[in-house]
Amino acid sequence: MEFAELIKTPRVDNVVLHRPFYPAVEGTLCLTGHHLILSSRRQDDAEELWLLHSNIDSIEKRFVGSLGTIIIKCKDLRIIQLDIPGMEECLNIASSIEALSTLDSVTLMYPFFYRPMFEVVEDGWRSFLPEQEFELLSSITDEWRISCINKEFSVCPSYPPVVIVPKSIDDEALRKVAMFRHSSRFPVLSYYHKKNGMVMMRSSQPLTGTNGRRCKEDEKLINATLRAGKRGYIIDTRSLNVAQQARAKGGGFEQEAHYPQWRRIHKSIERFNILQESLIKLVEACNDQSHNMDRWLSKLEASNWLTHVKEILTAACLAAQCIDREGASVLVHGTEGTDSTLQVTSLAQIILDPRCRTIRGFESLVVREWLQAGHPFQQRCAQSAYSNSKQKWEAPVFLLFLDCVWQILRQFPCSFEFSEHFLIMLFEHAYASQFGTFLGNNENERSKLKLQQKTMSLWSWVNRPQELSKYKNPLFEANSLVIWPSVAPQSLQLWEGVFLRWNRSSKFLDEAYEEMVTLIEYNKQLKAKVNALRRKLAELETDDQMQENA
Repeated sequence: MEFAELIKTPRVDNVVLHRPFYPAVEGTLCLTGHHLILSSRRQDDAEELWLLHSNIDSIEKRFVGSLGTIIIKCKDLRIIQLDIPGMEECLNIASSIEALSTLDSVTLMYPFFYRPMFEVVEDGWRSFLPEQEFELLSSITDEWRISCINKEFSVCPSYPPVVIVPKSIDDEALRKVAMFRHSSRFPVLSYYHKKNGMVMMRSSQPLTGTNGRRCKEDEKLINATLRAGKRGYIIDTRSLNVAQQARAKGGGFEQEAHYPQWRRIHKSIERFNILQESLIKLVEACNDQSHNMDRWLSKLEASNWLTHVKEILTAACLAAQCIDREGASVLVHGTEGTDSTLQVTSLAQIILDPRCRTIRGFESLVVREWLQAGHPFQQRCAQSAYSNSKQKWEAPVFLLFLDCVWQILRQFPCSFEFSEHFLIMLFEHAYASQFGTFLGNNENERSKLKLQQKTMSLWSWVNRPQELSKYKNPLFEANSLVIWPSVAPQSLQLWEGVFLRWNRSSKFLDEAYEEMVTLIEYNKQLKAKVNALRRKLAELETDDQMQENA
């Protein structure tokens, strides 16, 4: 298919652009296969808007006489308005944008056409390989092995080709366990806690069904993670009621009779359309400036967004507590193990592991616990809060995870190497990007699309020193301790950096941030000066003593 077929009017002059916090700009609107571009040549500082079609969630058309207006609502929650002279031009532009922003084929998306303008120093596709992770693990313990059982994605289509499993379990046993777990997602290692050797594993639900089916290899696999005389915890991210209903459909949960050393705890975390509706209500409340404070707060509460944040953080804190304070191993799963499970396992690691609070450590976590673990980004991030089309598989699962990370970052502002700008950047790229990192729903799909050969990795761009400096937290001081966030309602706040970003000017916050950076830099200079003076004083005292002795 040629993009030109979809572009009825490639260029229109005298278009006026309205967007938050900027004066209106008149210029030329151009449509390309992947971008909507508005450039103003009449001003000295020619302003440009480059908007990826894949970032467009929905559009609305309005007409007053022959003047047409297109309101574009973006996946990053921005709303922009274009005033286009001429009804025909306006209709043509609108229908082209609608066609180009809803392309079915992944291979027609911009990452397949993007060519970097920067020097590629590091191949981001090879930055976080499971083999490197295993190397770190094997320097601490020899109880685990790397299995290539899924080399051709033949055992589990949504798992990566290599996984880490207990050494005592062979591949034949893994095949049997895969048949006993939903979508063949058998238990694999998620995290090893160096402090006490406890582990966190993740999987999907067991297929026990109404007959109470069992699998001895499954029991052996998860028991292999227990120390002698110790108990483990299974954290099920469904309510007991939902887990029991799943048995009627062939799913279920681990029965106490067959897993006597494991205690099951149900921590209900919502999924799919409930989360999507919550996001829609939240964004609607944030965009409505007409309410008084009481009405606005009640709309915010009615969205239930912060309730979901609280549920996820509570489950993650529980998993971390079992590992660090109870000295017990943990298995986390819901139904498929691709959504709420990953929210819990990744947040528990941020609480427990200081490495995950560094920039590279966090990138590694996103790769390991989201991309390689099979979170279906293509499905979940197909639409954001403004889409008019019927929901299928969309849900802001990853955005909720980032929101939870921001809540912890806000409570521990010195413990993270990255700032909230880093989290916002990841949110934007998950929904629309020039990079191939978040395309596809799992490693199997990415392999078939040949993303490593045909697209650029987000990490190749982000990890360049000049880019990284934008995302560094000036307050960061490495903290090797476990950090315990509060989940009390008064401790959780609306993430203004995402949800009020386009409704409220950040001018004063930016100024305060710059002042803080200046003060921190000045403080460093003063400390260096003090150290230099101390050294000088010590030298002078030594000289004095030598003269006295002489």
